[in-house]
Amino acid sequence: MPEQLWLPGLEAPPTPTDGLFFAVFPDANTAAAISKLAQQLCAETRVRSKPLVAGRLHVTLLHLGNFAGGLPRDKVDAAMRAGASISMAPFTVEFDAVSSFASKPRPGPLVLTGGEGVAGLHALHGALGHALQHAGFAERVVSNAVPYTPHVTLAYGMPWVAARPIESACWNVREFALMHSLLGRTRHVALARWPLVMGE
Repeated sequence: MPEQLWLPGLEAPPTPTDGLFFAVFPDANTAAAISKLAQQLCAETRVRSKPLVAGRLHVTLLHLGNFAGGLPRDKVDAAMRAGASISMAPFTVEFDAVSSFASKPRPGPLVLTGGEGVAGLHALHGALGHALQHAGFAERVVSNAVPYTPHVTLAYGMPWVAARPIESACWNVREFALMHSLLGRTRHVALARWPLVMGE
């Protein structure tokens, strides 16, 4: 192919290698119970999808972006400032349904969702969004166009299923964390954790 047909700026963007997000995690006992449920649901569908291991179960509060070649220092610093500014009391979360994020006929994530029991997560999500804006995080990370749906992903690549109630999975949220996701390597590294404390 003649070289003059190559157009600068149209080459494929670099593959993202690192993700940044805020999250909360269930306690060890709750994570083990959720993991057991995920195993049962995967066995029921008889697909090859593997449930997430207990240590990877979490609720994403805000996804701050995926990046190529490492995390941008300015983004991490702004997220750190935002996280440190949050003042909020601990709260209880309750997930009482299993739902599908798949789009027929394509497979997708199988997740835990909740109703009124996830109100605290909505509040923390909103507080972090406002804090990020004040901390100088460049991108708009809270969009009203895509409503926030707190969920715990149980497994990926699952066929679509109708939502159904389950025995509730509850835990007390006493802290949240800023996480570094090593994309494609199924590893999450905590960059910082902040406790939720009662006001004075």
